[in-house]
Amino acid sequence: MEQQVHILNGDAMLHGFNQTGLDGDVLVWREMLSEGPLVEDISSAAFWELRTKWISDTFEEHAGDYQTKVVDEIGKLSCPYKQITLWFEFDLHCQVNLLGVLNLLRLQSNLNEPDIYLVCPAEYPGKPDFRGLGELNGSELDYLYDSIRVQLSDYDLTLAAEAWAAYCTADITKIEAFINSTPFWANLPLLKPALEAHLKRLQTNEQDLNYIEQQLLNIYNSGKTCKTDIYTAFWADNGIYGFGDTTIDQYLNTLQQKGLISL
Repeated sequence: MEQQVHILNGDAMLHGFNQTGLDGDVLVWREMLSEGPLVEDISSAAFWELRTKWISDTFEEHAGDYQTKVVDEIGKLSCPYKQITLWFEFDLHCQVNLLGVLNLLRLQSNLNEPDIYLVCPAEYPGKPDFRGLGELNGSELDYLYDSIRVQLSDYDLTLAAEAWAAYCTADITKIEAFINSTPFWANLPLLKPALEAHLKRLQTNEQDLNYIEQQLLNIYNSGKTCKTDIYTAFWADNGIYGFGDTTIDQYLNTLQQKGLISL
């Protein structure tokens, strides 16, 4: 049995991780499960076919590239590791990906179940504007591994399964019910604020705009009509979402289609 695999939350932290003194294989998680359609069974062919089509259609990416960059990379989990360490962040983008990973691992479990650990910082000493693992160097990542890595329990995995099931419904009532009925978040305390932020995306105002769209419209109406300026202003107040510029572009495209902005 292989010793350990580290599942990184994206390519942004790969350079820093390669500077660490940590042993084990590396798997880079390149999906963005907080966007686009989902079905609950993440281990099914239907799930990955759905994601392949959405990614290909939305970002004009060849399906073969998705297979290579995402599906084949995730295939590394078929190896029988003793330990799996997950490196994810506090924002909605990362927390939903984390739920996906945990449910994939749960569905793949067998008699030789690995120990699953999580490194999930909401802050970093001496970095008041900490934005994520991608900005850390090798020694800083080593520090997180030694100081905040926690082993996930059966309760954590059950909680992740329930959260994933609720999230996949895209139903405000069901997600609210899950949040309100969960008294203890164990080793996943950052999940609650992320899901609460997600609820704001599901609700629309009198103009039929959700929270993200309204925030971007406000920024545009304040005089910031260049995409780079819009990104910066959005990130300053909405780090909880963890959106990159390509995701923000999808919301900006919606506003343009509605005739509310012109970029």
